[in-house]
Amino acid sequence: MKRILKWKRPVLYFLLFALAFSIGVGAARLAASQNSSSVSSSAEGNWGLSFRKEGQKPVGNASYEDLKQYHAGFIDDTEEKVIYLTFDCGFENGNTPAILDALKKHQAPATFFVVGTYVESNPDLILRMANEGHTIGNHTYHHPDMSKISTKESFQEELEDVETLITDITGQKSSHFYRPPQGKYSQANLKMANELGYQTFFWSLAYVDWYQDNQPTEEEAFKVLLKRIHPGAVVLLHNTSSTNAAILDELLTKWEEMGYRFKPLEDLAEKLRA
Repeated sequence: MKRILKWKRPVLYFLLFALAFSIGVGAARLAASQNSSSVSSSAEGNWGLSFRKEGQKPVGNASYEDLKQYHAGFIDDTEEKVIYLTFDCGFENGNTPAILDALKKHQAPATFFVVGTYVESNPDLILRMANEGHTIGNHTYHHPDMSKISTKESFQEELEDVETLITDITGQKSSHFYRPPQGKYSQANLKMANELGYQTFFWSLAYVDWYQDNQPTEEEAFKVLLKRIHPGAVVLLHNTSSTNAAILDELLTKWEEMGYRFKPLEDLAEKLRA
C-alpha cells in the first residue's frame, strides 16, 4: 500500500500542476482577449481618457502627436495653467443664458460646438455667442456617427450646412473647428476634416452631465471638475446641464483661485497648425 501511495503522490502533484497551469493560461488568454477588445474599441474611434493622478494630464487613446499630424487635438502640450472651455450644444432647454452670463462675468472665452437644428432654433443665442466674443464650432448638422461616413462629399455636407447657417446669422465667417458627435471618429475622418480645412477637437476633461433628467449634484460635479483639472485642459461641458448653469460662476472662480486662466481655442488651434 505504501509503495502505491508513493507512486501516486508524484502523479497527483503533476496533475495539480497541470491544472494550475491550465487555469493560468486560460486567465492569460481571457486577459489578452479583453485587452484586444479594448484596443479594437479604441481603433474604431471611441474617444476615451485614462486619468493617472489628481491634477495631472490624462492619457487619451490617441497621443498629442498622433492627432497633431491632422492639425487635430485634445489637450495643450504645456505645463502652463491654462484652460480651454468648450460646450457641446445639441438643443436648448434654458440653461445657455446662465452659462453665457458666467462666462461674461469672468471674461472667459469659450467655444460652442453646435448642431444644425440648434442653430436654426436659437439664432438669438448664436448671435449672442458671437457678439460676446465666443467661437462657434461645428458639431455637424444631424449629429451622426461620423466614423461611419465614408465619402468626403457626405462628410463635407454635414459640416458645410452648419457653417452656412452660422454665417447667415452672424454675418461672420464660421470657424473651422469641428467636434465629432459622441467622440466617434476614424483615421479617415481626421484626414477628411484636415483636407477640408477643419481642425478636429476632442477633450481632456469631461463628466457625465448630459442626462437632462439625471443631473449630477453640484458636489459631484465639483469633485470631478476640480480634482481632474490640469494644465492645458480642453474642458467639455454640455449646455443642456442645469448643474453646469448653476455652478459655472463658482467653478470658474475656483479654477482661478487654483491659478488657472482661460484662453480661446484659437490659441491651441494655432499651435496644432504649426
